[in-house]
Amino acid sequence: MEVTVGSIQLNYTKQGSGAPLILLHGNGENHHIFDKLSMRLKEDYTVYAIDSRNHGESTQTDDYSYATMARDIEGFIRNLELEDVSILGFSDGAIIALTLAILNPELFNKMVLLGVNLQPSDFNDEYRLELLDEYEKTGDPLLKLMLEQPDIKLNQLRNVTTPTLVVAAENDLFKPELFQSIVTTMPKAELLIMPEHNHDSYVIGQDILYPHLKSFFNEMP
Repeated sequence: MEVTVGSIQLNYTKQGSGAPLILLHGNGENHHIFDKLSMRLKEDYTVYAIDSRNHGESTQTDDYSYATMARDIEGFIRNLELEDVSILGFSDGAIIALTLAILNPELFNKMVLLGVNLQPSDFNDEYRLELLDEYEKTGDPLLKLMLEQPDIKLNQLRNVTTPTLVVAAENDLFKPELFQSIVTTMPKAELLIMPEHNHDSYVIGQDILYPHLKSFFNEMP
């Protein structure tokens, strides 16, 4: 399925019934990373799994900023006239979701941030060097995006009152203190650490998060 948002087309799938739940993938991926998880979530939600611009079957553009991608999702919600929306984002998708929640704290009922970062400096040194090396070889604008953005200040999170589940892997790509600082700053955030996993091993093609998500979404606000 496709919807026009501004000057671009966003490709997405829609499954299930119930309140809307938006799924946003990570850098260089597409909505299919959530295929297995969507099969579980659609039992309780209308699941919208979206290809971000410059990903999957959505429009390719010269604009790779998280702010623009956040406006795309805001337009998606508006154009489909969705209400009582929750959102789950992985990696870049989590950055997009958090960016939107900062701009509009009332937009989401609940939010799940999987492997999110606030600054490029949050990457551990080893991975940041790998990124730099790969970008120097390829010039890939998606890698450039990760090296230069986002620019979210910790104090901006104080106004995000959306009930939020922050999920991180035990062996994530980021400095370990990042996630605790996020949940300490956000008024209604809780942290889940996935033991023995890396950044994407508990997400891509997996549904092992489902029991945790079901519990979180069923909690009273």
